[in-house]
Amino acid sequence: MGLVALPGGGDADLVLASPQQAEDFEQEIVDQFAMAMSAAGLSDDHIRQTRSIVIEFARSLTKPLWEATCKDADAFMAEQRRLGHAVSTRAGKAGALSTFYEFLIARYEGQIRRATGVLVEQPIDEFNRQSGASLGKVRVPPSDDEIDALFTGWRESIPHARKYLPAARDYVAASLWRRLGLRINETVMLDIRDWRPDLGEFGKLHVRFGKGSRGRGHKPRLVPAINGADKLIDWWLAEVRHQYGTDYTNPDAPMLPSERFDDDLDRCGRVGSNALRRGLMIQVDRLLPAWSGQMTPHVLRHYCASSLYAVGMDIRAIQELLGHQWLSTTSGYIHVRSEHITNAWNAANQRVEDRLGLAPSRPH
Repeated sequence: MGLVALPGGGDADLVLASPQQAEDFEQEIVDQFAMAMSAAGLSDDHIRQTRSIVIEFARSLTKPLWEATCKDADAFMAEQRRLGHAVSTRAGKAGALSTFYEFLIARYEGQIRRATGVLVEQPIDEFNRQSGASLGKVRVPPSDDEIDALFTGWRESIPHARKYLPAARDYVAASLWRRLGLRINETVMLDIRDWRPDLGEFGKLHVRFGKGSRGRGHKPRLVPAINGADKLIDWWLAEVRHQYGTDYTNPDAPMLPSERFDDDLDRCGRVGSNALRRGLMIQVDRLLPAWSGQMTPHVLRHYCASSLYAVGMDIRAIQELLGHQWLSTTSGYIHVRSEHITNAWNAANQRVEDRLGLAPSRPH
């Protein structure tokens, strides 16, 4: 993305003597905001998307951006809903606008007030800001018995599948979501070289395309192949992957290939996320119909976090495994059965009783 530095944003007096000057200054603010995002290390795609949201909001106004009020934001967000945009899309737009106005207030409020008498306000507040795709929802994963039934039945069906190789590949991908909590895009982008059995007790997967925060590009991490993932990967690479083609010796070949061979690169193509989602959906419809239409790769990611926490894994270790920046994000992935809370309560009370030498309380 090519950005050109424009004058402004300093302490010089601002003169807006005509509508054209106001329009030019508005454009300057948007471009300076894009430059600030670039300086912060945000990706070009994120910058383009954020800039387009600001411009879309500006076009919905009949006045300059710095005169927008909460009422204007209310109307804009209501229109987004009327157009049928998803909750996550509306939340993203509200977040982008909120960040833009934080920038506008921090850098230009003084100039604008001296030139126009307008006090810039933040039009996105707690009343009109969409909370996100998970608003009002709790993504509770299946039980251990349900997951075991799904994957046991899936594994046993692979040798009898009409297409053995895709069936085995889809099972491996879903097992990585279940056992290591990988995201689907992280799984798709794994190459053969990314399996490092020489690292650590279990070996590690080099997840090179981990999700970064706020558009700051990819965030790589090393994921220990715990929870049986090491045996799964060894089986896949030793017994199955070579059946796709001779590229299995190429470290740059995809770990999870498609059935098509890329002649230009002389190796298998990379499986798409839609193919993996479809593979999961077919097996869920067949083996766990109660979860049809509800089971997704992300649900299995939640299951991974919950199951590891239930067996005593430290929440900070789970945070590192999942690649979360914030511990609060990880805590939202953990869903424990009510017995866990009850047992923790009883254990805490028992410790108090032991310390104080009290007799156990009698039930009322």
